[in-house]
Amino acid sequence: MASHTGRQSSNTSKVLCVIMGGGQGTRLFPLTKDRAKPAVPLAGKYRLVDIPISNCINSGFHRIYVLTQFNSTSLHGHISRTYKFDHFSSGFVEILAAQQTFNNTSWYEGTADAVRKNLMHFLNHDFDQLLILSGDQLYRMNFEQVIAQHLATEAEITIATIPVGRNDAKALGIMQIDDTNRITRFVEKPKEDAALDSLKISDTAKKNFNIQTEGDSFLASMGIYVFNRKVICELLDNPLSDFGKHIIPHAITTRRVFSYVYQGYWEDIGTIRSFFEANLDLVSELPRFNFFDMSAPIFSRPRYLPGSKINGAQIDHAVISDGCIINRAKISTTIVGLRTIVGSGTDLHRTIVIGSDFYESLESVQRNEAEGIPRIGIGENTHIENAIIDKNARIGNNVTISPAGKPENVDHEKYFIRDGIVVIPKDAIIPHGMVI
Repeated sequence: MASHTGRQSSNTSKVLCVIMGGGQGTRLFPLTKDRAKPAVPLAGKYRLVDIPISNCINSGFHRIYVLTQFNSTSLHGHISRTYKFDHFSSGFVEILAAQQTFNNTSWYEGTADAVRKNLMHFLNHDFDQLLILSGDQLYRMNFEQVIAQHLATEAEITIATIPVGRNDAKALGIMQIDDTNRITRFVEKPKEDAALDSLKISDTAKKNFNIQTEGDSFLASMGIYVFNRKVICELLDNPLSDFGKHIIPHAITTRRVFSYVYQGYWEDIGTIRSFFEANLDLVSELPRFNFFDMSAPIFSRPRYLPGSKINGAQIDHAVISDGCIINRAKISTTIVGLRTIVGSGTDLHRTIVIGSDFYESLESVQRNEAEGIPRIGIGENTHIENAIIDKNARIGNNVTISPAGKPENVDHEKYFIRDGIVVIPKDAIIPHGMVI
C-alpha cells in the first residue's frame, strides 16, 4: 500500500474518523484490569490503538477521535504523548471519554449510542463522511480506497468486509451482496448450515470482485463503517444502541449500503488466545502482519531508549524491543517488551513479556532484595512457557511458569489462566522459587 502520509486530497480532507474504544474488555482480562482495550500493549513497543490511528494517518486522514469509557487513563496518556500534529494543520487525535451531563446521566450503551452522545461535537467539524473504526484489530488498510469506492458507488453507507470460512462465519456478522457489491442481506452469527449455505459468496461475485478464496466463503463485517453526514444523523435519531445489532440491519433495507471487500490480514484481538497468537505470529520469518513495511508505517510513542544489550544469550525467533538487557538466557518464539531485564540461565519459550514503564534504581533493587522481593524483570534460572507477563512484573529466580496440566481458566491471587495461557498481571510479584 502506498503511503499517503502528509497529503490531503479533496476526499480525505472531508473525512472525520472515530475509533471505538470498546467496552470493559472482559475477554481480554486481566490485560484490561487497569487499562482500556485499545491501550493493551502489542508487539513489544506498540499499543492496539496505534493500528487504526496509523491506518488513518497513512491514508491522509488527520482528524481522529477515540471514544472510550473504561480505564482510560493509560490510553489518554499514550495518545497525548504520541500524536502531536503541526500547530498550523487541522490534524488531531483526541479522546472523548464517556461523561455524565445535566442532560444525560448514562454511560455509552453501545457503539451507536457512543457516536450519538458525541454527534453534536462531531457536527461542529466540516466533513462529508464519518469513518467508524474498531480500536482492537490488527490490519493494514488504505482508507482512501474505501472512500473512493464509497463515492464511486454513490453509497450512503459502506461496510468493510472480509472473506472467511464456514467455521469463522458462525461467530461473525455475515453480509450478502448483489452483482453491484450492494449489500442485500445481513445475518448476525448464523449457526445453521442452511442459513450459511444461503449466504455463500457466489461464483459470479468472486469473479466480479476478484475474491481470492477456495471452497465455501462468506463476507464478514469487519466493524469498519463509512456513513454520509446526513445519513448518520438520520440513522441515530432513535434510541437504538449498537451499529452491528440494530442500525446496520435496518439500514440495509432502506439505504444504499455497499460492501468494500478487503482481502489482506485482519485479526480481531478480542480474547487472550487471539492476542497471544497474533503476537507470537510476529516472530515468524514471514509474519502475516508486517511491521517492517515502511510504505505504511505503524506509529507509536518515541521513547529515546538505548539499543538492547545481549550478554551471551541464545535467541531463536524473537522480537527484542528497545532498552532491554538480556543475560545468558535462552529465548525462543518470544516477544520481549521495552526495558525488560532477563537473568542468566532463564528459558523463555512461547512467551510475551510486555516490559516495564521504567528502570528500577539500584537503591530500590537492593532494598527489595534485602526483603526477598525480586527486581523488576525476570530473574535467573527461571523457566516460562505459554505465558504473558504484564508490565512491571517481578519474576524471581528459580521460578517455573507453565499452564501444563492445569485447567483452561484459573483465578489465583498471583496469576490467571485464560484460554490455556498463564497471565501474570501488571505489577505482580512472583517470589523466588515459586512454581505455577
